Amino acid sequence: MHPVSTRHRIRLVGAGIATSLSPALHEHEAAALGLTDYRYDLIDVAAEGIPVDDSGDTLRQAVAAGCTGLNVTHPCKQVVVDSLDELSDNARLLGAVNTVVVRDGRLIGHNTDHSGFLAALRRGLPDAGLGRVVLAGAGGAGSAVAYALAAAGVTDLRVADLDPARAADVCARLAAAFPQTRVTAIPLDAIEANLEHCDGVVNASPIGMVGHPGTPFDTDALHPGLWVADIVYRPLRTELVTAATALGCDVLDGGQMLVAQAADTFALLTGVTPDPDRMRRHLGELLADQCAPTVLEESR
Repeated sequence: MHPVSTRHRIRLVGAGIATSLSPALHEHEAAALGLTDYRYDLIDVAAEGIPVDDSGDTLRQAVAAGCTGLNVTHPCKQVVVDSLDELSDNARLLGAVNTVVVRDGRLIGHNTDHSGFLAALRRGLPDAGLGRVVLAGAGGAGSAVAYALAAAGVTDLRVADLDPARAADVCARLAAAFPQTRVTAIPLDAIEANLEHCDGVVNASPIGMVGHPGTPFDTDALHPGLWVADIVYRPLRTELVTAATALGCDVLDGGQMLVAQAADTFALLTGVTPDPDRMRRHLGELLADQCAPTVLEESR
């Protein structure tokens, strides 16, 4: 973690982020901690017509203009990796970055998605069975969730993705890092069959978020013995979470991961430890102000 500074100019780089809650979460926590010279702004590559492949150049241009740290979200998390000067061990393992610390002009990539999901899982589902778990989605966030599940102690992890090669790559990375975890790539259409004898299932795909309605698999395959987690939080109650709740499954919504990863990111970018409970309360206030759970999911 870098030394504490008094001036912070943070940017979030991604597509479709106009209604992101990250600025409000970060700036509110900064004010509570006495960091009065703190600003968090957006760089929406889609709205500004910036090709996703140019995301790395966009980061460097922001730093040249005075940016002191960055968040990176869908669809730029994996694209920016080769443009950075250094990667944390976690970011290197995952091949995805969601936080960039600027130190002496060098851009250092980190990944707090994995620690955010791990913290959310332990807090929201402390008694979750960790024998066999199915993961839908192996993109930038999916790889981080896979890492977190293995770190949590899952012994049999089954990963499905629209791109089978991407699922296979995540499995190879995880197998090398966590030899005690059996990691297997499965076809998307095999999720339902695999759920029959599983402890839990996680959606780390975009399916269910605003603009991508539906569920990542047929919810008729859910059963009360499963715990169900979704990292989508726009809407907070996705179709998957709603169906799982109706069956009596233990559920974890995407809001818990949002706050946990935001807290870890805040600490990296400022050198100051935030109060996650205060951030959770603030998220609740923001959602209540909106009168509907329409928070923009930033974890793909």
